[in-house]
Parts: sequence; structure tokens; C-alpha cells
Amino acid sequence: MRRKYFLILFGCILLVSCTKKEKYKWISLEVKMSAYNSVPAQTDQQPNIAAWGDTLKPGMKCIAVSRDLIALGLKHNTKVKIAGLSGIYKVKDKMNARYKNRVDLYMGTDVDRAKKWGQKKINIKYAIEKLDNESAQN
Repeated sequence: MRRKYFLILFGCILLVSCTKKEKYKWISLEVKMSAYNSVPAQTDQQPNIAAWGDTLKPGMKCIAVSRDLIALGLKHNTKVKIAGLSGIYKVKDKMNARYKNRVDLYMGTDVDRAKKWGQKKINIKYAIEKLDNESAQN
């Protein structure tokens, strides 16, 4: 009898976990991407402090975004997938207002690596939390 209840309970848990709704809607966008470093020549006298106050450390998967992209939903701590790169990056910094449709990939203090990256057009996907009614529809 216990085994029967266990199997029913296990089946219900499995069913619920398989039907879990995706929390995010992923938006695709083509941007111009370059790379940057946390060195005074590229930032200011506190090169490890990002625009939102985060402390940047080499090895972090983070990006800076142009301010026009913030209005599209690429705000602080937004999750981002970058075509050709593995993992999830987070928006931790914002760029000077003169830049448009642009993302900078953080590369710690490795200036040569950032120069080698150069500039390229690249596709990204960024996560926006779904509204409750969007989750129910999917």
C-alpha cells in the first residue's frame, strides 16, 4: 500500500516538474560588440567599479550595454546569451551615452585579448521575465 502511494506521489511530482513554465522570454537582438577591460585607461580611477556599483573581477561573465538598450530591457543584472560563447552573461555596466546598439564584453585586465576580439556584429538573446498571464499561456 505504501509503495502505491509513493508511486502516485512520485508521478505527480514528475508531472509537475515536466510542465514547469519557462520564467523568461528570450529576445533576440543583433548588436555591435567590442570588449573592454577594468583598467584606468579605459574607465576611471576605480576601474573595478561598474556604473551600477558592482565590483568587477577578472573571470566574471558580464557585459556593459549602451543606454538605448537599457530601454529595451537590458537593464542591470539581465541574463544574456551571446552567440558563439558559452554560458550566461549578466549586464553589470553601462556605456557612455554616445554609444548606440552596442555591447561591450568584459575581459578583466587582459587588454591584448580585448584588442584581439575587436568589434563585430553579433546576435545576443536577453531574458525578460514573463508576466503571469504570459506564463499561463505557454
